[in-house]
Amino acid sequence: MQHKKDKQQEPSAVKQFFKSEATHFVLGLVFLMFSVYAVIAVASFFFSGAADQSRIEGLSLFHWKHIGGIENWTGSRGAILSNILLNEGFGVATIFLLLFLMFTGLRLMKAKYVNLLKYFIVCSVLTIWTSLALSFFFGNLFRDTAIYIGGRHGLKLTEIVTLNLGAPGTFLVILLVFIIIMIFISNGTIPFVRKLFTSIPVLRKLFSFIRKTKKKTKPERQDPKQEDPDFIIADPKPDIQKKPEKPHNSVVDNDFEVIIPKADEEEIPFPVYPEKQDKQEPHPAPNISAGYGEEEADYLLQELGVYDPTADLSKYQLPSVDLLKKYNQTDTQVDMTEQNNNKNRIIQTLENYGIKIKSIKATVGPTVTLYEIIPEDGIRIAKIRNLEDDIAMNLAALGIRIIAPMPGKGTIGIEVPNKDPQIVSMHSIISSRKYQESSYELPIALGRTITNEVFMVDLAKLPHLLVAGATGQGKSVGLNAAITSLLYKKHPAELKFVLIDPKMVEFTIYSAIEKHFLAKLPDVEKPIITDFTKVIDTLNSLTEEMDSRYELLEKAGSRNVKEYNEKFINRRLNPQKGHKFMPYIVVIIDEFGDLIMTAGKEIELPIARIAQKARAVGIHMIIATQRPTTNIITGTIKANFPARVAFRVISSIDSRTILDGQGANQLIGRGDMLFFQGSDMVRVQCAFVDTPEVERISKFIGSQPAYPTAFILPEYVGESRDKSTADFNPEDRDPMFEEAAQLIVAHQQGSTSLIQRKFSIGYNRAGRLMDQLEQAGIVGPTQGSKPRDVYILDEYQLRQRLDAMK
Repeated sequence: MQHKKDKQQEPSAVKQFFKSEATHFVLGLVFLMFSVYAVIAVASFFFSGAADQSRIEGLSLFHWKHIGGIENWTGSRGAILSNILLNEGFGVATIFLLLFLMFTGLRLMKAKYVNLLKYFIVCSVLTIWTSLALSFFFGNLFRDTAIYIGGRHGLKLTEIVTLNLGAPGTFLVILLVFIIIMIFISNGTIPFVRKLFTSIPVLRKLFSFIRKTKKKTKPERQDPKQEDPDFIIADPKPDIQKKPEKPHNSVVDNDFEVIIPKADEEEIPFPVYPEKQDKQEPHPAPNISAGYGEEEADYLLQELGVYDPTADLSKYQLPSVDLLKKYNQTDTQVDMTEQNNNKNRIIQTLENYGIKIKSIKATVGPTVTLYEIIPEDGIRIAKIRNLEDDIAMNLAALGIRIIAPMPGKGTIGIEVPNKDPQIVSMHSIISSRKYQESSYELPIALGRTITNEVFMVDLAKLPHLLVAGATGQGKSVGLNAAITSLLYKKHPAELKFVLIDPKMVEFTIYSAIEKHFLAKLPDVEKPIITDFTKVIDTLNSLTEEMDSRYELLEKAGSRNVKEYNEKFINRRLNPQKGHKFMPYIVVIIDEFGDLIMTAGKEIELPIARIAQKARAVGIHMIIATQRPTTNIITGTIKANFPARVAFRVISSIDSRTILDGQGANQLIGRGDMLFFQGSDMVRVQCAFVDTPEVERISKFIGSQPAYPTAFILPEYVGESRDKSTADFNPEDRDPMFEEAAQLIVAHQQGSTSLIQRKFSIGYNRAGRLMDQLEQAGIVGPTQGSKPRDVYILDEYQLRQRLDAMK
């Protein structure tokens, strides 16, 4: 029996030998050294091939007799090997096969993780194509030398193809295969080739003639939704969609799987500019009393074509990705020692408290590693969740986050910061396929998730975004990333920004794009709004712009700005009746908390109005604050900002204020953030865009032809401010005015009866005091039986207002 048992164990021991890490490492090292030896031999053959040719001609690698007079650096074996690879094989193209052998060795040694199947296909195709191309173009130059530049393979293949297709046909085949190879290697090839063909004058005229002929013979009018390839039926959560599983590398070490996600998109070396069609200057439309009818609209569409809102700046070019800094970071390198240590400490900590687990798996992200564990049956999840601090202490980590359970999985997640975090550059985000091919109306690329996916949202569907976090945790960088991702996608005719910067230093770098992308009040010099009185006027002006747009939508019979613009572009609306193309307006406030402290409800009320109604007319808001407290992020703000981004905060109370739950207090800072929408919460490493990069982008845009002025918002004159400056005379105010103001601010209740009771005065005098407080802008107008709104939040703000009135 014992003899049989030993026989059964023999095959497993052999199998274990071939599966062992040491065997793989040694085999990989052999492959690596052989490929390096072969490269040196091939390189030496270019210098010593002519001298060695007569001595090694016709010999194989198994010829062991001594050969004298060999000049190759790698001896007689190297001389024979290089002759076989170069002359008998694929010529110089053999270098691709040697590179594949080198990568195979590195993969076996676990020094570099590559997709061997992909590399094999790419290297094989490049070897065959390069051999053919070199023989065809340079074969005659090397005919009388000791080297076949394309090898015997290239020589024979060139003869076969040339006999069948001739020299021109062979050239076209080589060119065709080259383009096909580049299409699969680089995503920018198709737009580049398309642009190359459309730039040829003869072809451009031909395409224009065919297009005009189609319009004259068969005018069509389709539903805008059917015409628009980007139209989709709205999903309840359209911006956070499950993506199909992408390939990734993984390392299995004693049943512990470490997943190294690949970047989900290859970088595109240059931006993909939208295809420009032949443009015609828009002509003034005839004055038709009730807008255009079907026949008139079809006639205008045939004669003038669709309206082009970008015609005024038709030569505008999107910024190039070269303006962004490219960090030299290759595929994620995993420190297996760190991963194993963390795994063992997690298991040990859980076992100390009587918690055993079935399995553990790690997914390595740019800055955080996610460990997914499956506990034994009967273990309560709450028991694991309560060990958060113990696990963090044993791992000596800055802070960990436990997700129990993982949404949509039967696992518990433990997020642990990496010791050597990677930078997620804005260059890698902008040049990714997901961003370049995005069909979002207002695409905002925030960064990368733990699985290394580019994380993007559509601001048009959010529809507003609240950003909060402690000082220095990445809010300003996040805002710059949002602005940058919009600038790389939109034309100045399609988008305008209202930038509000109470700190006066964050958004000044965008002053250069004033006449391209910024919107402001008339007769205002600075395009970046820093004064809080101008902030109030601007926000109220935006509410008037919102109401004006709703009136135009009602007249046009459209439900949102996208449908309205579609009708306007297709000549269905009469410009002489007030209709116009509506660009999106994005309002960005860098420090919302400071505005609330300064202006109180004068700021909050117009923001609430815009947040409640402005989505349909294309006005969207992004507000940021470093004070995530309940008096700043009020219930009104939270109700109208369902999408929120939380950077690191100090306390769990602040995290609950932002996200309605814990999590933001467990982040590690430096751009680590949580995106929250509805019930979904995603951890993202924010893309890093530095100030010099933003300056280069602004200068590039500012150097191009621009509109005469910035986008002008409707003029707004505040009623309360009129009264305070014109009707109210500080010398005529009641002697108890300041005491009444302090009372009202302390109680946050604008009540005449309160003043009457506290100061034991008559109702008439109390009423006059309340009128003076209204004229001074401290309280709002009467609301019937309800108390008046108090515009001043604290004593400090009141003292500023009173000092300004003296």
